[in-house]
Amino acid sequence: MAAHQSSQAAIIEDDEVDYESLSPNSSMTANMLAGAFAGIMEHTVMYPIDAIKTRMQVVNPSPAAVYTGVTNAVARISSVEGVRALWRGMTSVVMGAGPAHAVHFATYEFVKESVGGNESGHRIFETAVAGGCATIANDALMNPFDVIKQRMQMHGSTYKSVPEAARAIHKAEGFRAFYISYPTTLTMNIPFTAIQFSAYESFSQMLNPTKKYDPLSHVIAGGLAGATAAALTTPLDVIKTLLQTRGSSQDERIRKCSSMKEAAKIIYETQGSWGFLRGLRPRIISSVPATAICWGSYEAGKEIYKRTTGEA
Repeated sequence: MAAHQSSQAAIIEDDEVDYESLSPNSSMTANMLAGAFAGIMEHTVMYPIDAIKTRMQVVNPSPAAVYTGVTNAVARISSVEGVRALWRGMTSVVMGAGPAHAVHFATYEFVKESVGGNESGHRIFETAVAGGCATIANDALMNPFDVIKQRMQMHGSTYKSVPEAARAIHKAEGFRAFYISYPTTLTMNIPFTAIQFSAYESFSQMLNPTKKYDPLSHVIAGGLAGATAAALTTPLDVIKTLLQTRGSSQDERIRKCSSMKEAAKIIYETQGSWGFLRGLRPRIISSVPATAICWGSYEAGKEIYKRTTGEA
């Protein structure tokens, strides 16, 4: 009887592993597989809202591509171009998000463990550092796919496939076109990720202080973290969109724009201060469920891997 109770206690103890302290309990393979799964889920589920955000952020769009809100954009795009237009370019995201997010989360867990982020207590700074490092690695892989995606999302895009878009962009603008927005992307995504990861850890601490397996707390914490980060970094996202879509613009000044500073100047002169907040609503609308799905999928993916392999 005592042996049976001891066995039950051991099983319960195994089930109550520190789920939030991922690195000590998971291998690099688990981190990468879970990260790839999370990245694909994050980008594909809310893709139509991301497409609307891109169109709303374009400077000097054609009259046919001016929308008064998310609902208006969905209705007009669906009726004029067909529902499939809202999903155009998603293949590029799928191709890039898997490997990029695998590297992202693997880097995050490695750096977080290295700088002491997994030690007890509220480790906001260490988490922010790990998130920043993860972003640099992620965006190095993802930026070209993001450029292709946004070109295919634009109103009037004639690209039928990712390879076609990639060849056309390279032929017209050279390889530099795929990375001209990289400095701006890092300028936006490093604080975005630092804010998101730190906020996620903070919300997780409040919602799940025992750090037991609790999918609901991960989803809620992820959504709140995404909303916070998205709202604070929208101005930089507007600048990034201008740089990534400049080759498709009819405005000669935009086509020749080559820096973050110049892009910001164009936005301010043509749209004023409010121009930096264009796309704020769809960005938040897409970020909340996207980051909730991302963190929920990541945590679930790691748990599935752990239980399948018997990894402690």
